[in-house]
Amino acid sequence: MNSPKKKNTKILFMLAAVFLIPVIAAKLVLNMNWYQGAATNKGELLPENLSYQNLLMENPNPEKWQLVYLLPTQCEQNCKQQLYLLHQTYLALGREQDRVIPLIATQPNSDLTALADYQFETAKASKALQQELQQQQIIIVDPIGKLVTRYPMQSDQQQLLLQGKAMMNDLRKMLKLSRVG
Repeated sequence: MNSPKKKNTKILFMLAAVFLIPVIAAKLVLNMNWYQGAATNKGELLPENLSYQNLLMENPNPEKWQLVYLLPTQCEQNCKQQLYLLHQTYLALGREQDRVIPLIATQPNSDLTALADYQFETAKASKALQQELQQQQIIIVDPIGKLVTRYPMQSDQQQLLLQGKAMMNDLRKMLKLSRVG
């Protein structure tokens, strides 16, 4: 027969196992990178240390969120689509428009004639910012000047529409959670 001491230690080990096994399993899952946390953002998150200051540029509009696009030397079809997406995204913000500004970063030889149909604010891009934006993507910048998310250029019309929706969703979430701008 089992003595009371053996029975008590058996219950104690089972009780400890019930509490320790889930903790050990969770630690193992996290350490082995078997768990990938869900992300609700649609754009590509940029490194935390990427900011206007690090890119040797002064924040052109420090009170507002910015949708930044680098205007290339020749604005062809893809460029025009990006400008249209930028404009439509800004219009779709509705009552939140006063918190956001579409900003066109220009190079010395940018094709400024492409902006004739739009009333975007412009700023001269530093060399470092030009390097960061050379892929014709749109970047969301917070009021502090940190570059937050990147949306790559899309050549397919359907992908462009999906990207516009994704950018809107991300921007609305950031505006809702933001205490600045």
